[in-house]
Amino acid sequence: MKDFLKMLLACLLAVALFTAGAFVLLLGLVALAGPDSPRVPSKAVLVLDLDMNLLDHTNEAGPSEVLQSAIRGEETRVVALATAVAALDRAAEDERIVGLFLIGNLTPAGYGSGPAALRELRAAIQRFKEKKPVLAYNLDWGKHDYYLASVASTLVVNPAGLVEVAGLAAEPVFFGDALQKYGIQVQVTRVGKYKSAVEPFTLNRMSDPNREQLQKLLDDLWTERKVAVGGDRKQPPEAVQAVADEKGFLLSDEAKAAGLVDRIAAFDEILEELKALAGTDEQEKTFNQISLDTYAELEVRPKGGKHRVGVVYAEGEIVNGEGRPEQAGGDRVSRELRKLRQDPDVKAVVLRVNSPGGSAGASDLIQREVIITRKVKPVVISMGSYAASGGYWISAYGDRIFAQPTTITGSIGVFGLLPNVQELANDHGITFDSVQTAKMANPATLARPKTEEELARIQHLVDRVYEQFLDKVAEGRQLPREKVHEIGQGRVWSGEEARKLGLVDELGGLQEAARFAAERAGVGSDYRMDLPEAPKPFLEQLMESLETKPKRKAHSAVDRLWSDVQRQLEILRSLNDPAGVYARMPFEVMVD
Repeated sequence: MKDFLKMLLACLLAVALFTAGAFVLLLGLVALAGPDSPRVPSKAVLVLDLDMNLLDHTNEAGPSEVLQSAIRGEETRVVALATAVAALDRAAEDERIVGLFLIGNLTPAGYGSGPAALRELRAAIQRFKEKKPVLAYNLDWGKHDYYLASVASTLVVNPAGLVEVAGLAAEPVFFGDALQKYGIQVQVTRVGKYKSAVEPFTLNRMSDPNREQLQKLLDDLWTERKVAVGGDRKQPPEAVQAVADEKGFLLSDEAKAAGLVDRIAAFDEILEELKALAGTDEQEKTFNQISLDTYAELEVRPKGGKHRVGVVYAEGEIVNGEGRPEQAGGDRVSRELRKLRQDPDVKAVVLRVNSPGGSAGASDLIQREVIITRKVKPVVISMGSYAASGGYWISAYGDRIFAQPTTITGSIGVFGLLPNVQELANDHGITFDSVQTAKMANPATLARPKTEEELARIQHLVDRVYEQFLDKVAEGRQLPREKVHEIGQGRVWSGEEARKLGLVDELGGLQEAARFAAERAGVGSDYRMDLPEAPKPFLEQLMESLETKPKRKAHSAVDRLWSDVQRQLEILRSLNDPAGVYARMPFEVMVD
């Protein structure tokens, strides 16, 4: 019997080794059979496929994510904003690049493809258009895609297509009634009448202060958008507003009549124009081209000046510890700032913030590193789409704060969220009992509501953190404390309004922030800015998901609703502050 088991195990081991070896051999053969090393053709069109999620940095996917992507047969493409902007600016000066072709539809996720990120990318496309033609074509232009494409020298829609020129909307999901129905109770502590991050878990609708601030914020963002689109399409903002009010979606002929597109054409017609632009023989199936992703790897990363401007990316929820790839872990961000401070080759630091905030403790940890680093070298803040609450907390001590007009910032306020499942558990025959040596021995329990004494103590902690928040902003921004309290109260502001209030110094993107940091460090224009690395883990992303790159499926209304629910659950998962005190944006703003 022992010999049989030995033989069986040996056979199984041999089969496993053979399978593993065959798999590695297969990957090697695929690599050998793959295309030659990419290069930039002598006369090529740069292709910007908008089928992407535009983030400040690219997250490294783990082996399981890559395998799941390969099994599902779909890919989530992530593009780093700074890399895309640098590639467009470089291509505008590259004699081999003859034009830019925009196609595809954005696939936002998390805090990617937000209003400020899109504005920054749009500005780069505008700079490109000043030197070379930009052709944009799509079957359907969604509202965010159209915002980017409206810059184009020639904007085309398919005869059967639609153009969405609708206003902006935000539709928070509320779980208050559902939680009560299922016996989950939520107690809250907060400071600031606009600090409404707790509302989705306690109410069934927006409070009046929340509605007020959200309406003002969307009005600011929409004004910027309709002025920008109207300017490039040579239409007054009032005309864009009228289309948004009366139709929202335009048929191709309606869009052409309104002056919002230049032409109506099928893809084969556009293909011939691209061939002519690139000097490609008409008999060829396609035109001389290079994707923005490939061009960036070839032409952007090797370039740069003598001195280094380091960039740290604080993107996503601010949480204690290292955090997941899509989060800004307090320990991780602090460590990255510390490394740049101690590196003599780094002459200045830019902290890029794209975060709604989160843990007050983790935010203070990051802020402390900003303060220490600033004593050694310049620290400049570049705000992305979101830099609110904890995101503003870590920004307040920067030498200079840059934001886009469409950045969502401010939200100087604090809250505590205290759920318990006593009723739900009791209804299902589950009970709890405990012994303790002090009245405050177990305030974090989910088994019961908090006592009046516990609530009072937690409220005291929240009040204290808010007072500290006011002090820090007043000191860092050199503002009267009374004014900080007046514009605080948990209220969010657009970047444009924040500049008027003194919370932001200048309007601009990451490049402007890096330029200022280099000047403050005394290195002038002879510098290179850190760009996010393009991660290629797990056998070059499992040979790029076995060389299959189908696009993600379009999202239905049900998909979006389920995504909203998952997002709120993810927020609960991220609330890991030991004291249960959070400096977070007052609501989850997903602008659509």
